[in-house]
Amino acid sequence: MNTLKKYWIKLSFALLLGVFACVLLRFKLTKPSVNNEIQIKAPLKHVAFIMDGNGRWAKQRNLARTEGHKEGAERAFDIANRIFNHWNIPYITLYAFSTENWKRPQQEIDVIFELLTTYLEKKKSVFLENKIRFQTIGNIDALPEATRKAIAEVKAATAHFTEHTFTLALNYGAREEVLRAIKALPANEIKDLTWDTFAQQLYTAGMPDPDLIVRTSGEQRLSNYLLLQAAYSEFYFTKTHWPDFNEQEVDKAIENYLQRNRRFGNI
Repeated sequence: MNTLKKYWIKLSFALLLGVFACVLLRFKLTKPSVNNEIQIKAPLKHVAFIMDGNGRWAKQRNLARTEGHKEGAERAFDIANRIFNHWNIPYITLYAFSTENWKRPQQEIDVIFELLTTYLEKKKSVFLENKIRFQTIGNIDALPEATRKAIAEVKAATAHFTEHTFTLALNYGAREEVLRAIKALPANEIKDLTWDTFAQQLYTAGMPDPDLIVRTSGEQRLSNYLLLQAAYSEFYFTKTHWPDFNEQEVDKAIENYLQRNRRFGNI
């Protein structure tokens, strides 16, 4: 009796192991990779960020607002690295300075552009080593000369790269962008104007529209950012301030996006 009982125990255990092995094998064969999951569920080529909360982050720590901007600047390339190298997404755009931001105290504005100039000078080698194209959208003619020079140097040095594109929105406002585009159109082309033709006059010509727009620090609005390009964008809002927005926060945003069903007007 004991021998028969032992036999059945061994047989049951072997069967359980077999079932478990089959489940593991099926999971291994069918579970998509990160990149495949993006392509299967929702093609993701461009993520845009509204980097909000630098000042609030600093205030919570009894620091000057400019300290928040310094910390936020450090975060930008960390996020880009995650977008490019982990998620294999080719485009990232960061809202760095809006047309409305000129209303801020001059001292803060000066610090922002000093940080940007230093950031570009330091990161130029990183852009080159990682073959990242750097570009800007917005009217940069109004920026300080040193900043314009740094922008031009990094743009020129990275213009031939095509795999990844890192874009800063500087002195950017969507309403100004639209007016600029309209003024650039020949009068005799207005009647037969199409969206594709008009889009070529926007700052973002040649770039895919953002699939996902992420805004940090709790606010839930676009703030004059990519208004036309965001027509079919998905939105993700988080209360996390930009200086605290890390790789794990990026993953949360993209994983949330992957759960959505983008129909673009279809059923």
